[in-house]
Amino acid sequence: MTNEQYQEAIDWLFVQAPNYQIDGEKAYKPGLDNITKLCEFFGNPQEKIKCVHIGGTNGKGSSSNMLASVLQESGYKIGLYNSPHLIDFTERIKINGKNCDKEFVFNFIQKLKGLPEDILPSFFEFTTIMAFEYFYQQNVDLAIIEVGLGGRLDSTNIIEPLVSAITNVQLDHQNILGDTIEEIAGEKAGIIKNHIPIIFGDENEIVKNIIKNKAEKENAHFIDATLLKTDLKSDLKGNYQTKNIKVVLALIEELKKLNFIVSDENLEKGLLTVHKNTGFIGRWFEFSQNPLTICDTGHNQAGLEYVFAQLNSIDKHKHVILGFVIDKKINEVMELLPENSEFYFAKPSINRGRHPKDYEDLLIDAKISYKIFDSVQQAYLSAKEECRNGEMIFIGGSNFVVGEFLEKNLEISE
Repeated sequence: MTNEQYQEAIDWLFVQAPNYQIDGEKAYKPGLDNITKLCEFFGNPQEKIKCVHIGGTNGKGSSSNMLASVLQESGYKIGLYNSPHLIDFTERIKINGKNCDKEFVFNFIQKLKGLPEDILPSFFEFTTIMAFEYFYQQNVDLAIIEVGLGGRLDSTNIIEPLVSAITNVQLDHQNILGDTIEEIAGEKAGIIKNHIPIIFGDENEIVKNIIKNKAEKENAHFIDATLLKTDLKSDLKGNYQTKNIKVVLALIEELKKLNFIVSDENLEKGLLTVHKNTGFIGRWFEFSQNPLTICDTGHNQAGLEYVFAQLNSIDKHKHVILGFVIDKKINEVMELLPENSEFYFAKPSINRGRHPKDYEDLLIDAKISYKIFDSVQQAYLSAKEECRNGEMIFIGGSNFVVGEFLEKNLEISE
């Protein structure tokens, strides 16, 4: 297999299957019918691996990578399924921090081309069965499976995990999951299964009661991670990671009850070496020190509140690069923008990317100093040129903005 053949196969996959990250709501296929047929077609590999299931509005990616790092430090072979990818498709499926083998991806896509006509999967359903099969073939000790969108109708919800976790519930994807926090909580709670422990990491009492009530109906042990006390730190530096660490601690305690052996040293070291062990980037990621350049993929209101609050705590003049997709409620973002900043708004280079000229009236109303660019790279080069000694750059607003920036600049910096 050549690089050209691999890329052709990936391009085929993106074209054949509707992809929520690219195409938005029209690509979302709720329900488990397709994934059930897919899994049966491939011999139900998800039934042959041990899994942990992690959902939530924010923090599920960080929590799953922290958990993976701790278990890797404990000597286990850990599969990790995250989405979306920032740079390369194979980031979605990893074992002990190593991206999925491209030869496997290429060969698996050839098998997908031979699916029966009554199975018409989405892109995410394709990648989910690919992850299950890869983890089964590679004989992982445990697969950590991140929910794609929601929970109840998400294709990952076909698994029977050892333990599940919901990091938090915030307003996001209201066009799909519901207009209220209660409706969204109900969808997230859909991953709770009979007699399988569920860990929850959100202080919101309304949401907590919804999750707890569902757990009681399912006879599932409910664990409130917010009650845990810890001084442990992670190399994932966002202030919001404190809450995710508590979720990971609770997950580890449940796994220890199932004879997974994790020492205090494994736990401490694993939390401090997430980037090294899993290759996880994009959450308060320090791209460079001179000038200080931070990337963060926080993109919904709750995520941006955390990120911008942390930006405000840094006593530097800021050059803030932001970009959004078409379904983003940009008026809400305008109310959160960090202080002491100049802004560079750019269009993410995907179908759903929204050009800043479309919402320039909101920028004018916000009375901020801003410039508009056709691409993220143009915005970054401008910000870098304007950035003076002692100032900093921030890149965010969307997974796609951060991914596009890193794809263009990460290899250069290394």
